Amino acid sequence: MNVTTVPAVLSIAGSDSSGGAGIQADIKTITAHRLFAETAITALTAQNTLGVRSVLDATPAFVADELDAVFEDIPPAAVKIGMVSSAPIIEAVAERLAHWGAINIVVDPVMVATSGARLIDEGAVSALTECLFPLATVITPNIKEAEALVGHAIGSAHDQEVVAAELVKRFGCAVLVKGGHNVNDANDVLAEPVAHENDAPRITWFRHKRVETENTHGTGCTLSSAIACALAQGRTLPEAVNQAKEYLTGALAAGLDLGHGSGPVNHMWEY
Repeated sequence: MNVTTVPAVLSIAGSDSSGGAGIQADIKTITAHRLFAETAITALTAQNTLGVRSVLDATPAFVADELDAVFEDIPPAAVKIGMVSSAPIIEAVAERLAHWGAINIVVDPVMVATSGARLIDEGAVSALTECLFPLATVITPNIKEAEALVGHAIGSAHDQEVVAAELVKRFGCAVLVKGGHNVNDANDVLAEPVAHENDAPRITWFRHKRVETENTHGTGCTLSSAIACALAQGRTLPEAVNQAKEYLTGALAAGLDLGHGSGPVNHMWEY
């Protein structure tokens, strides 16, 4: 009998009952990369392509138990963190990840759903920046989330790059600021810390053609999970981001059309 071992990737996020975002999107993305998906569910959400109806948080102690159960048996080669909606949950996640020496941590600072619903309370934002960002390999805010983190608007590609560098200096991790319709095409900028903290961060632009579609539910979850997968496969961070963007572009272009609102992408488009 042949025995196969593949890297595991852990998703720490909320469950999306409609299957397009959150834990469900992460499992599909990890599986599409032929890796082994593990999960620690932080919240249950009742939602569909039209919006979020309600959110039920897990207890911090239960989330910590989930993480311990994963790490003591099948340690992940990378970790993706999505929706963590309260400060106590964030603190529990950060403490256990530090305890287990987690590596290749990708943090998607989920603050607002595609539908516009707020998914994180104000008290959790400071916990996110103080507890989780210092552990991260990279954080992946979109334009609105980056604006919330720096406290001012991003109106151009130059602003996008300046803000990415500003966040690197503030938090000490790499930062991928994802483009939006009000800035450019599907162009993201990665700023990476360098050896000497007084030097400017290393900047890399990723320029991909925008796929015109209204079905974008779960794109942030999908991209961050794909980055974690590529890191688990041994890619450098710029290589991981580029690979992830190519995967997401294909998932968007596949043209999956489900639901009456902002539908999901086709995670299995390559099969």
